[in-house]
Amino acid sequence: MFPTRDEVIRHLETHAAEDGVDVVLGTSVRRIERAAAGGWELHTSAGSMGADEVVIATGYENRPVVPTWPGRHEFSGRLVHASQYTNAETYRGLSVLVVGAGCSGMEIAYDLVEGGAASVRIAVRTPPNLMLRSSPGPVANDWIGVPLMHLPVRIADTISRFGQRSDTGDLTAYGLPMPEEGPFARMRRRGTVPTIVDPEVVEAIKAGRIEISAAVESLDAHGAVLADGTRAESDAIICATGYRSGLESLVGHLGVLDDDGAPRRRGAEPAASGLRFVGFVARPGALGYMAKEGKRAARAIAQERLAA
Repeated sequence: MFPTRDEVIRHLETHAAEDGVDVVLGTSVRRIERAAAGGWELHTSAGSMGADEVVIATGYENRPVVPTWPGRHEFSGRLVHASQYTNAETYRGLSVLVVGAGCSGMEIAYDLVEGGAASVRIAVRTPPNLMLRSSPGPVANDWIGVPLMHLPVRIADTISRFGQRSDTGDLTAYGLPMPEEGPFARMRRRGTVPTIVDPEVVEAIKAGRIEISAAVESLDAHGAVLADGTRAESDAIICATGYRSGLESLVGHLGVLDDDGAPRRRGAEPAASGLRFVGFVARPGALGYMAKEGKRAARAIAQERLAA
């Protein structure tokens, strides 16, 4: 469900070696066009490349997003996106504001606390649906979560609410009230997965080692002005503020994206003849689901090639 970095690398390297996948590293695809003779022409950083079939698997979290807060360029400290965070060493002794209460924001905040930051705050605009990674509950485990995906949202959220209360208890006193919108309703409406963390993160919040603050409204030279009118004086701000798919420049001209820049069709169903998208469904345990999507897409491609 939650493989480590080394396990993911080992899996990819083994798969490429055993199945004879020709992996072209250090090459970015910048635009995909219909080829005059059929198939596709890919414009890459290493030149043009042709393909009969293309599967785009760049993911819905591909391009980091940092909000354009008023005063952002006045801030005199360090301001980075969560994708640029590596470890807590360079933040030792600093006051750090983490913006965003998703998985990355929570885990970075805990890493900073453990790594010696002077103080750590998380600025929260929308209270997260919080689940424990080690929980037997309905969202943090695929074998329960998958069947719930097929139930009416109201029923799935009722079951998951019970798991949330059992996992974390009531965190309202610490600035994290139970959201009015359940995890499945939020996934359906916004494509946002629950915040899945280790128990130690919740304990750090309860102990006051991680402080929960209101959302950021603006920045100035010394920190942030928050939505409740208070200030967060900060030496560094880490923006765990999400990503976009960034597909517009790649395939936006092909008419295969919706108004939000997401693929209109995914998985085995082609978005256009010979063009498919895999890995663009937001859900917990995404790697396992992507594997199933990939298998279905591969079978569909094989059937089409045989039929041709």
